[in-house]
Amino acid sequence: MEDLNILIVEDDEALADSVEQFLKPIGKTKVVHDGFEGQMLGQDGIYDIAILDLMLPEIGGYDILKHWRNVDEIDMPVLILTAKDTLSDKVRGFELGADDYLTKPFHREELVMRVKALLKRAGRIGNNNQLTYAGFTVEFNRHEVEYKDRHLQLNGKEYDLLVYFLQNPSTIITKDQIFDRLWGFESETSLTVVEVYMSNLRKKIKQVSGENPIKTLRNVGYMLEGAEQ
Repeated sequence: MEDLNILIVEDDEALADSVEQFLKPIGKTKVVHDGFEGQMLGQDGIYDIAILDLMLPEIGGYDILKHWRNVDEIDMPVLILTAKDTLSDKVRGFELGADDYLTKPFHREELVMRVKALLKRAGRIGNNNQLTYAGFTVEFNRHEVEYKDRHLQLNGKEYDLLVYFLQNPSTIITKDQIFDRLWGFESETSLTVVEVYMSNLRKKIKQVSGENPIKTLRNVGYMLEGAEQ
């Protein structure tokens, strides 16, 4: 499940480090310690789930969540992780769009199980580490992809790119989002690398399927089409 991206917004650095270690077996983690940076990263649309504290410097967790849902229209699962444990706090969190709410202190096993449950519910991971959509089947444990029982031979970044589309079907994904997701914000690689990998991926898909399910939306981005299986 290392292809998943997890955003952790927590100002307690020791706790943030612990949460990161707990969740590293699930996916790649990005930790930030203030609300402003957390909000900016979350709205980029490259993360599969966010772990969000409420009491943060710069911008509070409630305001971040409200912005993600109402302004950015980001639908990634959000698990609030906080010391605020009153019923009114929990109600407010869910009303603003939180998918789960876990209070501190917490057990490592419970956090991991809740994160996995949210990822499954959102279609980011399937049962038995498998993801299926539009004829594609991804076996996360083996890093293998099939299209209607035909093996699709992909290299690392091609595999990551296809999984990103399969996890976000019928959703417009921009070149910037793909670049940030696969190569990272600080990469010195040119943005044109996205076009190269998109071309390679499409050719390989067409070889086994005769089709091109990833459409280009000119000056906007790309979108995976297809009826869900």
